[in-house]
Order: sequence, then structure tokens, then C-alpha cells
Amino acid sequence: MKKFMDENFLLETTTAQELYHNHAAKMPIIDYHCHLIPKMVADDHKFKSITELWLGGDHYKWRAMRTNGVDERYCTGTDTTDWEKFEKWAETVPYTLRNPLYHWTHLELKTAFGIDKLLSPATAREIFDECNEKLKLPEFSARGLMRHYGVECVCTTDDPVDDLRYHKQTRESGFEVKMIPAWRPDKAMNIEKPDFADYVRQLEQVSGVSIAKFSDMVDALQKRHDFFHEQGCRLSDHGIEEFYDEPYTDSQIDIIFEKAMRGQMLSTYEVRQYKNCFLSVMAEMDADSDWTQQFHYGAIRDNNSLMYDRLGADTGFDSIGEFTTAKAMSHFLDRLNKKGKLTRTILYTLNPCANEVIATMLGNFQDGSCPGKIQFGSGWWFNDQLDGMTRQMNALSVLGLLSRFVGMLTDSRSFLSYPRHEYFRRLLCNLLGNDVEKGLIPADMQLLGQMVEDISYNNARRYFKFY
Repeated sequence: MKKFMDENFLLETTTAQELYHNHAAKMPIIDYHCHLIPKMVADDHKFKSITELWLGGDHYKWRAMRTNGVDERYCTGTDTTDWEKFEKWAETVPYTLRNPLYHWTHLELKTAFGIDKLLSPATAREIFDECNEKLKLPEFSARGLMRHYGVECVCTTDDPVDDLRYHKQTRESGFEVKMIPAWRPDKAMNIEKPDFADYVRQLEQVSGVSIAKFSDMVDALQKRHDFFHEQGCRLSDHGIEEFYDEPYTDSQIDIIFEKAMRGQMLSTYEVRQYKNCFLSVMAEMDADSDWTQQFHYGAIRDNNSLMYDRLGADTGFDSIGEFTTAKAMSHFLDRLNKKGKLTRTILYTLNPCANEVIATMLGNFQDGSCPGKIQFGSGWWFNDQLDGMTRQMNALSVLGLLSRFVGMLTDSRSFLSYPRHEYFRRLLCNLLGNDVEKGLIPADMQLLGQMVEDISYNNARRYFKFY
């Protein structure tokens, strides 16, 4: 029987162990998509307890607790203590066996705090107290944890109206870890939302551009895009349910925009026309600035208006629906490509049924301008686990070039989520190690070691142009 989470956790062969310990483990982390709060980095935030660090804002843990019958007041309530919340999480953990939370929880305890004990009601108080004592030490601050995990660069997720003051403050402080903003203009895209007009007025105020029609909003966004570029941004991100393919004219978009600003109801077709236009404009803006663009698609968000988390759901596309989405994606990328406006692009899906669709789509638009120009993003959201990450890498291996993959990210707001990079690297090494043992790939440790180092770090460093 193999010991749980020993030094060779997830590494089933001696080849995998050599690849991880001698190659993957030493590489720095470029976390190119996360939701860290920039102010916490700028202020080098000190955490008052493990509850704040671990449970504050962690919708994955909240979801598991609710499923385990824990009342909402122990998840997001304000009338319960840090200990009471932590105690409820400890009661939940034993029930998370075979859920990625069980692995993440114990990997984070081990790598951050040196705690090998399993979290349960019996160990909760001891672990709570030990973590809180260590959190008083300077090396357990926000910046201290980033140093501890070997983080070299993080990209936060920022709205166009953000002033980016904390990015500037962090940069000027001399902190050695790069914190770079990433452009996320979803609020300007989501024209169907009731607060769209209010957001446009906020954009108008921040940009100093009077917005009466859609082209004015584009001018305002371009001004903010330029500002983000000056602050080091080289990356955009878009959260979409699917790609859009509805044709439109400039006059139609102006009418749609004006109706939304007056608070009039839009048809589904009009919303899709607008989003198709908006994403095209944003993509061209990114191409002109030589940025990388990311598209996270396939999530139906905000399903339960009474809940406090913001987790989405798989759209559950059947084969016909996925085919339609694939065609829309293809047409979107093709239109940009014809104009010479298709920049480096990363595609993420929440629906694992689309893995082969995306992995195949990549090859349609690789143009030789750089290795892996069009990327299949790592297992995202609910696919951010052992099976999901393995399936994504297998699809990419068969239909593309795994060697050119830019690797893992945390997609998290927690300063304890960096072990997800370790988790991914162990799975990568295990995948390759098993292939070697089966005689499917050569036991060339120089070739494989370089491949592992590239996927873990080097590919991302070259791809994103942060340096």
C-alpha cells in the first residue's frame, strides 16, 4: 500500500519521479490567470487566521460545505467566528474523498505549513492553532507566501475602469514578483445586464470620453486599453457562455447600444449580434497591441440568485450544440485571421466533451509566427482536477503539440493555491513516465526533462511577452 501524499504523490513510475524531482519541481511559477486581490499584494497583507486565508472567498469550499449540510452562516455569514467556520470545514473535509478539495487541502497544509496530519474534527483545533501561530510570522504574509512558492509573475483580473493603483504601488515598492494586470471587459460586453448603462457611465467618467453611441464606447475602451498597456498589461480575458456568429452592421449595433442605454429590452438575437461585434473589436484591439487573448467559454454563470458563490454550470452541449459552437468559434477566429488581426489566443472550455474540438481547432489557425500561437488552455474550473487536467493533456497530445503548451494557472484568489501548479506538474510527469514505461515514447531523459521544464515555465515566459 502506497502512503498518502508522500514525496512521490501521483508519480507512479521511477521515470515520473525523476522528471518531477529533477526538472519540474525547480521551475518558477508564472501564474498568468488568477483572481488575487491586488491591494493584498500591495499592502503585503497579514492574515488574521487560517480561516481568512483559506475560506475567505473560496467558493469551492463553500459549495462542499453546503452540500454537506452546513448552514450558510458558516460559509459567508458575519455572525460566526473564524474558529466556528474552520470547524465546519474540518467536519466537511473527510466527506470530500475523491473530490479535488481533499488533495488540495492536504497539499496546501503540507507545502505551506509543514503539516502532514489529515484534517478532521479530531485534528481541527490543533491544526487551526498551529496555522494561526505560523501566520504571525512575516514569511506567511501575502508576499511571503508568493516567495515561498517560487512565484515569479502573477496576472490579476481587472476591469477596464480599474485605476490599477495597487499594481503601480507594488511595482514601485521593489517587490521582486511581477504583478501584471489583465484586461477583463465583460461588463462592457454584457449588454443584457440591468446595470449595463450604469457601467457605461462609469467608463465614461474614468476615460474622460463622452459616450453617446457604440463607437464612443470603443474610443473610451481604447483609451483604457492604452492605459493598461502602459501599466504592463499584455493579456486580456473574456468570460463567455459561447462564441457568437450572428451577422451585424454598424447601424444595427448603434441601435442596439442606444436601446440598452435607454433601458429597453433587447431580443436574444440583438444581444448575440452585439457580443459578436464587441468581441471582434476587442480582439482587434489586442492584436494591435500585440497582447495575448484568452476566452473562457462554456459556463452558465449566476444560476442561483440566492446563493453567495458565483460558480457556473456546464452548458451541457449535446453533439449538435457543440458542433454549432465550434463553427461559431471557427468563423470568429477566421474573420480575425483574414484581417491579420488574430493575436496569440488561449481557448478554455468548461465542457470536457469539447476537448477534442478545441485541440483540433488549434491547428486551423497556427501560422508559424510563434510556437503554439493558438493554445488549448489547461483544465479549467470544474476540470481543474486530476481527471480533467489529464484529459486535456491527452487531447492536446493527440491532436496538437503538448511540448508547446504554456501550462498551468491557479484561477484563484487564494495565496495558498500555488500547489495547483505542483499538482499539474506531477500529473504531467506521471503521464510521460507511464508512456516511457510502456515503451510508447523513448526514455530520453534529456529530451523529456526539457519538455517538462518548458511546459512548467519556459513556454509561458516566451509566449506572453511580459519580460
